[in-house]
Amino acid sequence: MKSCLIVDDSRVVRMVARKILQDLSFECAEAEDGQKAREACEKRMPDAVLLDWNMPVMNGMEFLIWLRSAPGGDHPKVVFCTTENDLAHIQQAMSAGADEYIMKPFDAAIIQSKFTQVGLL
Repeated sequence: MKSCLIVDDSRVVRMVARKILQDLSFECAEAEDGQKAREACEKRMPDAVLLDWNMPVMNGMEFLIWLRSAPGGDHPKVVFCTTENDLAHIQQAMSAGADEYIMKPFDAAIIQSKFTQVGLL
């Protein structure tokens, strides 16, 4: 079973994403900010990361830059899931190593489509 780390400061967003991803047969873990996500990845690197941009402590971009430089950090597929939907943010995320980009709000079909596009499904 593939694993996904859901990183978002909203408990509701994490809960909705977890339900969708579990229905797609992912084992899920959650983190409410980039620092907690980093700690989770240092313990066990996931197959996928669903990543919010705007979070306290360490934001999504800071986490992504750390992840891609960490041992094994080139492995997870990273899908940004954020309200930051302008072209500059999307280009910045993709340049930093994101594999795909989802705009909030999202639904099961969008997550399934993006995870299929990056080879997770």
